[in-house]
Amino acid sequence: MKAAEPARPSGDAAAEMSPPPRRYPFLPPDPVVGWTPYVWLFYLSFFLLDPLQGPTPAGEWLATAAIAAAFLPLYFWGQWLHDRRALVPAGLILLLGVVAAPWNTGASVFFVYAVSFLGQAAPPRQAMRWLVLALAIIAAEWWLLDLPWIFLLIAGLLSLIIGGINIHYAEVRRRDEALKRSEAEIERLAQVAERERIGRDLHDLLGHTLSLITLKAELAARLIERDPAAASREVRDVEAISRRALSEVRQAVLGYRAEGLAAELERADGALAAAGIACHRDVSPVALDPDADRTLAFALREATTNVLRHSAARRCTIALAADEREVRLEIADDGRGGDGPDGAGLAGMRERVALLGGRVEREGGDGTRLTVTLPRRRAAEAAAAPDRDGAPDGDGAAAAPASRAAGAPA
Repeated sequence: MKAAEPARPSGDAAAEMSPPPRRYPFLPPDPVVGWTPYVWLFYLSFFLLDPLQGPTPAGEWLATAAIAAAFLPLYFWGQWLHDRRALVPAGLILLLGVVAAPWNTGASVFFVYAVSFLGQAAPPRQAMRWLVLALAIIAAEWWLLDLPWIFLLIAGLLSLIIGGINIHYAEVRRRDEALKRSEAEIERLAQVAERERIGRDLHDLLGHTLSLITLKAELAARLIERDPAAASREVRDVEAISRRALSEVRQAVLGYRAEGLAAELERADGALAAAGIACHRDVSPVALDPDADRTLAFALREATTNVLRHSAARRCTIALAADEREVRLEIADDGRGGDGPDGAGLAGMRERVALLGGRVEREGGDGTRLTVTLPRRRAAEAAAAPDRDGAPDGDGAAAAPASRAAGAPA
C-alpha cells in the first residue's frame, strides 16, 4: 500500500547542491516516498494474525506464511515501477488475495495493496477502469463464496478510497515532473538563444572592426621605416577604430542590461498564469538607476520562482511603490507560508540588496510576504557617480563595465 504522495519540493531558484536521496533497502531513492512503504506493511499483520482467531490446521499456517513470503517481493518490486509494468505486481498481489480469501479473511488487505499501484501504472481514466475491475472481482468473490461483511468492507471500501487517492496523487506528481522538465527545457533553450544572440552581436560588432585594425597595424608595420608619417597616421586610425569599437561594445552591453525589472514583471505575470496562479499587479512608475533595476529584477525572479515551486498558492500580488527615500517591491502569496531557513536563492538576494544599502524582509504566517526595500538615489547623484570600478564614463573606460556586465550573472 502506498501513501498519498504530495507534490515534490524542488529547492530554491538559485542553483544549489542538494544531497542525493537517502537509500533504503529494497526501495528506490525517492525523496517523496522515502521510508513510508515500510509503514504500510503494518496492514499485512491482519492477514498474518487471522489464523489466531480459532483452531487453524498446520496447512493453513504454512499457506499463510507462503503467501506472505510471495507478497513481499511483489510489493517492493512495485515500488520501482511507474508505468504499465506496475500492473504485473498489482495483478499478482490481487491474485494472492483471491486465492487466500476463502480461508483467511485478512487476505482482504491484498486487494488494497494491489489497487494502490494502479495510479502509477496509467493516467487517471485508465487507472479508474482497472480500479472498477478490481472492485468487481472483490464483490464477486464475496458473493460467490458467501464471505463475511468485514471482508467486503475492508477489501471494497478501503480499495476504493486508497486506490482513488493514489490515482489522484500519481497524476499530480506526473504533472509536477512534467512542469519541471518543461521549465528546465525552456531555461536551456533560453540560454542557447542568448549565447547565439551574443555571438551574433559580437561577430557583427567586432568581426569587421578587428579585421580592419589588423590590416592597418600590418600596414603601419610596413611603413614605419619607409614612411614614418604615414605609419603614424595608420596608428592613429587604429586608435580611433579601437575607441569606436569599445563604444559599440558598450552600447551592446547596455542593450543586454536593458531587460530589467519591466521585462521581469511581464515574465512573472506569464509564469504565474501558466501555473494557474492569479496574479494581481500594483506597480507604480518608478525611475530606477541601473543597479537598483537589476537588483529588483533579480529579487522578483527569485521570489516568483519560489511561489511557483514551493507555495501551492492560488493568488499572488506584486506591488512596486516608492517615496522620496526608498523603493519597495513586495511579493505576497496565499500559499502554505512557513518560517524555514533561507535557501541559497534568498541568501543571494539578501547579499545583492545589502550591497545597495537595502534590506529584505520575509513573513511566513498567512502565506508568504517578501518585501525588498532599496534606498533611492537622486538623479543628480546617479548621473555624477562614477562606475563601480572608480572609472569615469567615456570610451576610455568602456572596457571595464563591458567586461563586468558580460562576465557576471545579472
